[in-house]
Amino acid sequence: MKATVHIFLKAGVLDVQGKAVEGALNGLAGTAGWSDVANVRVGKVLEFDLKSTDKAAAEAEVKSMCEKLLANTVIESYRIEVA
Repeated sequence: MKATVHIFLKAGVLDVQGKAVEGALNGLAGTAGWSDVANVRVGKVLEFDLKSTDKAAAEAEVKSMCEKLLANTVIESYRIEVA
């Protein structure tokens, strides 16, 4: 099975990288027309294979990985996809 984990900072947590990207996009507005971009959030996506053939068990395993290692659950939220 293939697992995909999307990790983003929680709402209310300052996203410094997102602000930098937003500023850069807005700064290029004169040449490319991106002045209407706002509230950029930068996250990360992890993809990996699991040997499990049971979807529910795989989802539980990936959730455990997120809670223990992949995401800082104090400031980050995550979304899991298993297929």
